[in-house]
Amino acid sequence: MELSRNRPALWIAGFLIFVIGFSAGVWRFAYGAALDQLARRGQADVALAADGLVGHLERYRELAVLLADHPTLRPVVERAEPSEDAASLLLDVADKTGSLDIMVIDQTGAEVVNARDTDPQVHASRPYFERAMDGALGTYHLFSDRYGKRAFYFAAPVFSDEGPPIGSILVAANVEAVEAAWRGDRPSLFFGDDLGVIFLSNRSELIFSSRGAGETFQSREAEYPPTLVSSFIDVQSAEVAGHEIWRVDGGPYLPERALHIELPVPVIGMRGEVLIDVAPANQLALLQASVAAALCLAFGALLYLATERRRTLAIANAKLETRVANRTADLERVNNDLRAEITTRREAEAQLKQAQADLVQAGKLSALGQMSAGISHELNQPLMAIRSFADNAQVFLHKDKPDIAEENLGRISDLARRMGRIIKNLRAFAKQESAPLVDVDIVAVIDAVTEISATKARDAETQIKWDRPEEPIWVRGGDVRLQQVLLNLVSNAIDAMEGHDERTVEISVDVANRVTVSVRDTGPGIEQPEKIFDPFYSTKSVGAAEGMGLGLSISYGLVQSFGGDIRGRNHEEGGAVFTVELDAARQADAA
Repeated sequence: MELSRNRPALWIAGFLIFVIGFSAGVWRFAYGAALDQLARRGQADVALAADGLVGHLERYRELAVLLADHPTLRPVVERAEPSEDAASLLLDVADKTGSLDIMVIDQTGAEVVNARDTDPQVHASRPYFERAMDGALGTYHLFSDRYGKRAFYFAAPVFSDEGPPIGSILVAANVEAVEAAWRGDRPSLFFGDDLGVIFLSNRSELIFSSRGAGETFQSREAEYPPTLVSSFIDVQSAEVAGHEIWRVDGGPYLPERALHIELPVPVIGMRGEVLIDVAPANQLALLQASVAAALCLAFGALLYLATERRRTLAIANAKLETRVANRTADLERVNNDLRAEITTRREAEAQLKQAQADLVQAGKLSALGQMSAGISHELNQPLMAIRSFADNAQVFLHKDKPDIAEENLGRISDLARRMGRIIKNLRAFAKQESAPLVDVDIVAVIDAVTEISATKARDAETQIKWDRPEEPIWVRGGDVRLQQVLLNLVSNAIDAMEGHDERTVEISVDVANRVTVSVRDTGPGIEQPEKIFDPFYSTKSVGAAEGMGLGLSISYGLVQSFGGDIRGRNHEEGGAVFTVELDAARQADAA
């Protein structure tokens, strides 16, 4: 009898244990799946950072190799005597390439001349110099007391006519220039060497930290003076679901628990590492486990209530034979309620599946609509130019000027091919693809844009002032895509000045660290500058031609694909001005 009384409590305790175990399993599975996603993202992040670092340093290694064969520097190495021409050349190359310093070293390891006119040093017995004197390219990284900065050294051998090296060219690259693009980004990223010392990172507090013992650095003081090397953050490592999880005590800018991912970078003798905060993954797993527990508890509660009700009905049936019929009716009502609840659940599940299918279909239709709108917008301007050239060709044919008419027909053919490339570029843009970058003459691109826009400007009584440089200016980008961007800016400027007395579009190019193209109009300016690059945002009247609000959004994406930047603001003297910043082409490629 005592066992019968305690049986419900035992069932409840057993069910609660089952719910706890099941929820723990759901948490473990969800946490492992979230860690897998974080691991894939982390591997992509560290691989991308490693590729960027190696690519950046590759320029300095190639620079050292090219300078090793320079006719101005070879006599300096042979005679081991400084030369003003050589010093001037090194300073010019160092300034243009952003090198920390460039040095000419003779076969004894002594500096003959350097770009920064600092006190010469002796590089004998240094690993990079010895490797260069062996006829190979020497690579090294260290903290330089000479410059007070971290630096990568690339030493290229200068070979004699007989064959053996007679000296080397040493190029020093500034590490801080590489870190500038990473600093403050998430997740925490760092690169360490075989000593375990962190040499590069997007967290400044990690620089020169190490997990190695202090005595390890005494044999490598050339790279890291002992006063710079600090102890590493306190790390406790554990393996969870096949992933390495670190418990970190490293200050407010590092996650307390992080997924640690490591990638060797043998090209520069380092190892890339990334720490990704696992708190979101843990929260997601806890949420899924809580939902599973809540569902189990709700089901258990319903089951318990149904069981208790049936037990109560059975006891009442045993005690009161006369009320058997009434209790049976109660049981039937309970069963009907359960059946109705099951039916309701099934209907709700069917409605949920239908809603999910509708959302998927809506997403497909939205993407298709956005691509269609982009294609119609980007093809409208070349179509207007084709119509203008066709009308002109017809007029010239009537005037018996077939040569000019043939030239217009040729331009129509070029525009048709350009429309095909525009469609290809829009498709790639919609799929988040990026065509390979090439060196493009921005002056020729602007010439083509002004030519295409001439008819529209003439019809709108607008003057286009193009301050054209005499020499080509080479930038990194795509010919057709740059024409798309600048043609859209010029067309928008012409449309913006409708109804104004002064209608002038000014185009200029400025060459500094980057190449900047400015397009300014004398219109009313920009009412909401923060929204101009949002899709479907337009200041043109509803139903007006070319007023879909996609041009600047597409232009923004195209410029970003070049690694450039586009901005819009109101000019101090009135009107609006848009600037497009692009990377200048490398000198070797431009030549």
